[in-house]
Amino acid sequence: MTPYKRVVITGTGAVSPLGNTVQENWEKLLAGNSGIGALTRFDTTGFRCRIGGEVKNFSTDALLDPKEAKRLDMFCHFAVAAADQAVNQAGISGSEHGVNPERIGVMVSSGIGGLGTLSQQIQNLLDKGPGRVSPLTVPMMISDMAAGYLAIRYQFQGPNFGLVSACASGLHSIGEAFWMIRRGDADVILAGGTEAGITPIGQASFSSMHALSERNDDPTHASRPFDRDRDGFVPAEGAGILVLEDAEHAARRGATALAEVIGYGLSGDAFHITAPHSEGLGAARAICNAFTCAELPISALDYVNAHGTSTPLNDKVETLALKRALGEHAYRVAISSTKSMTGHMLGAAGGFESVVCALALKNGVIPGTMNYQTPDPDCDLNYTPNQCRELPLKVALNVSLGFGGHNAAVLFKAM
Repeated sequence: MTPYKRVVITGTGAVSPLGNTVQENWEKLLAGNSGIGALTRFDTTGFRCRIGGEVKNFSTDALLDPKEAKRLDMFCHFAVAAADQAVNQAGISGSEHGVNPERIGVMVSSGIGGLGTLSQQIQNLLDKGPGRVSPLTVPMMISDMAAGYLAIRYQFQGPNFGLVSACASGLHSIGEAFWMIRRGDADVILAGGTEAGITPIGQASFSSMHALSERNDDPTHASRPFDRDRDGFVPAEGAGILVLEDAEHAARRGATALAEVIGYGLSGDAFHITAPHSEGLGAARAICNAFTCAELPISALDYVNAHGTSTPLNDKVETLALKRALGEHAYRVAISSTKSMTGHMLGAAGGFESVVCALALKNGVIPGTMNYQTPDPDCDLNYTPNQCRELPLKVALNVSLGFGGHNAAVLFKAM
């Protein structure tokens, strides 16, 4: 049997409510800044939740021809911005860099896809009739278009698709890309997530579920993972994308490896369409599966970038899952939720937070969990409260949990 290939990260890209580059995001995460504020894109009168994590000062002018930009939904705009960063850092933009485009894949996912486009075209249908619905509606709204368009943009002709597993979409994409490279299906894969779901229908739908924070008068403190007084997640948007690469392939072309992907675990709760398993069984199993894949002892783990959404149920159950999976080591490992600063980017969250894990390992520092003020007896682990922390880091874990009971866990290792 051919031995599995090692998989490294050679490029990162990020767009979030904190900033439009990896460096800007990293600096603001370490400073404990918040990207959450009052929503500005539509009239929020009558909405229970009037806040969110909007991407700011974003323009496609330097990225796309104006005509091309109009043919893409905003979730694809964010994907292009993050992917350009990752591709340029990795140096895989052409065959002159020693890469074969037929061996480069794209697996960039979205949990919701072009919700803004769909909403606008439904309004056109109702107001103006079927003849005024754009012929580009379907290609603009379908979730796989980020992956499809990026492949066209860079002429990457390897494996290409976008999977949908709600808020686990981005991390599942990274995990599946890891396995495809590991077994030799591709040399390089652009992987991660992108999302642009802050729309009236998106906001109203999540509010009707009582899933969102209603701390409208204090938006920067609204996302408070693991805090006793958390009252819901804060919706956000953006993209997080990695270039994953066969380690030998990267070495041959002189690419710099930023971190290594060493394990991937996934599972299904088979419990409820929105709520996680009440005892954290599915999430715990995904975490354990990642360690089994990596052939790594639990004691080697240094840092967990938790799903940490700031909802009463998720944070309690995720804490239970970490205890179930990690045992006593759960009390020793450093944990944080960067959603305290970005809000919840849904299908993009796992991609963005994987970028954070890679940077944490490279720089030996963990972003804090902001707004952690009142301990919750149900959430009693080390959440790195309110400030970043320098630590010698070798292994990091990212966890994503999605509606429908979709669980993903990916392990990263410092170079």
